[in-house]
Amino acid sequence: MRFLRSLCLLPLATAFGSSWYHNAFSWQKPLLRSTVNGVHFPSLLDADLEDLAAGLEKGLFTSIDLVNAYTRRILEVNSTLKAVTQLNPDALTIASELDAARTNGTIVGPLHGIPILLKDNIATADKMDNTAGSYALVGAKVPEDSTVTAKLRRAGAIILGKTNLSEWANSRSKNYTSGWSATGGQTEGAYYPQQDPSGSSSGSGVASALGLALASLGTETHGSILAPSDANNLVGIKPSVGLTSRYLVVPVSEHQDTVGPMARTVKDAAYLLSAIVGPDPNDNYTSAIPFSSDQTPDYVGACDYFALRGARIGVPRNLIEIDDPTTSSAYAPLLPAFETALSILRSAGATIIDDLFLPGYETIKQENYVFESIVMMTDFPRNLAKYFAQLTVNPHNITSLKDLERFTHSDGREDWPEHDTLAWDRSFNVSATTTPAEAWGNYTALQHYAGELGLFGALKNHSLDAMVLPTMFAIGLPAELGSPVISVPMGKYPEDAKKLKNGYGNQWLVAPGVPFGLAFMGERFSEEKLIGLAYAYEQRTKVRGQVRPYLVPRTEVGDVVVGVGMGVVGKGDL
Repeated sequence: MRFLRSLCLLPLATAFGSSWYHNAFSWQKPLLRSTVNGVHFPSLLDADLEDLAAGLEKGLFTSIDLVNAYTRRILEVNSTLKAVTQLNPDALTIASELDAARTNGTIVGPLHGIPILLKDNIATADKMDNTAGSYALVGAKVPEDSTVTAKLRRAGAIILGKTNLSEWANSRSKNYTSGWSATGGQTEGAYYPQQDPSGSSSGSGVASALGLALASLGTETHGSILAPSDANNLVGIKPSVGLTSRYLVVPVSEHQDTVGPMARTVKDAAYLLSAIVGPDPNDNYTSAIPFSSDQTPDYVGACDYFALRGARIGVPRNLIEIDDPTTSSAYAPLLPAFETALSILRSAGATIIDDLFLPGYETIKQENYVFESIVMMTDFPRNLAKYFAQLTVNPHNITSLKDLERFTHSDGREDWPEHDTLAWDRSFNVSATTTPAEAWGNYTALQHYAGELGLFGALKNHSLDAMVLPTMFAIGLPAELGSPVISVPMGKYPEDAKKLKNGYGNQWLVAPGVPFGLAFMGERFSEEKLIGLAYAYEQRTKVRGQVRPYLVPRTEVGDVVVGVGMGVVGKGDL
């Protein structure tokens, strides 16, 4: 039996020369288990990095086994959920190389041999495409890996594949539905049939929730990590703009774009964040990082059960808006769950400064959010043209947003005008009629209202460590400020929930069993502090384990190890 043979051949733990590896993981941690032929394996629906690292260390399974198991799980559910758009044809080869390195006593980093998925707008210089969900970029090539991809590889990760997204990260259409792209189809959430997965990092959310990889990377401009983490029972970290490089990530707005992890636990998200942060000469926004590359905060070490003791946490009540008569009853269950969360924070030693009022938010709302719109719509054509110029292969010779619109209108696979391009039309108009000075004026006004008269002012004036809200209300101001947010599972809609469809009318935003989260917001580059607070809350509630999907893949890593079910999976077509 291969399992027994691998145990016999595994070198002693002391053969590993990297002492940090053993210090990082608690090898005595009990595994969440599945049982195959009497042998206990970690369950991939709930397994965290330390579970998988322990199994690899003990020889319970190999990285090749993990790649095969995750690939089978993807193939089981992808025809329904459409979470994954591409599988890396080199994943097994990479896994074999990392297994061999492990056998020889070399661990290259904390993610050694662990499969990770990337949103399909994060470029990889390999056999996979980086499409942003559009056929315009199928066959296009980049000169090298995106910086975050290169950092993941250096940490030992196996890039398993790419996840579906709202096409062009929700920047194409006014009649879009989250998780739809021309190349990937319509992603669905796994907590209710035809659940809206939220977006734009929709596939990353669904894939991480179901254990189709250990975790995923998403990108955010305005809610694209936080919203799908909220709806998919995940921990999502939206980092400060500049903490993670955007080099060779398909852009929307240089002022707001950021790349971050979507995982099942705070600690796993912290491990991934640790792997991808740092300055990059290819992204000048990373020069704002307030620490040197050799003094990165210990995000994993920040996972402290007692981090809430003495913390001062604010609640900006005027951001909680569910008074729309068409939706208020559907979203009503959020409020008692939020009050329960505040009670838990208090019982853990935090002081809650409640009923804060952020006047800048009211001004932003009264101005119909025009400040942010102008910033994003003047950024987008310019930033996208820069990305096109970096391509080494550009099969359709697209160099501008206008070229992209022509392609989209002419290629029937892009489903136009059923999915329109009105967002691009507005961007054309705004960018053509807004001078650089006017764009900068809107940006500085936005920083004043969202910051001094909003989030940052309240944090300073009340000596707060963080502010908390239900995640769906914690998206706007941090997006506009480029400040960090961590969303953690908080609860789910009850069995008698009033169902609510999305604006497109094809999926359920609210339905029985659909999850929702709690968000921790802070100053720029305060991720270390926020991780501690989020971890302390997570460990006291363990909400994720109480909210289960309706559709779960059945393959476990043990099935691969002991030869149950399908034969060994190779390159696999989706």
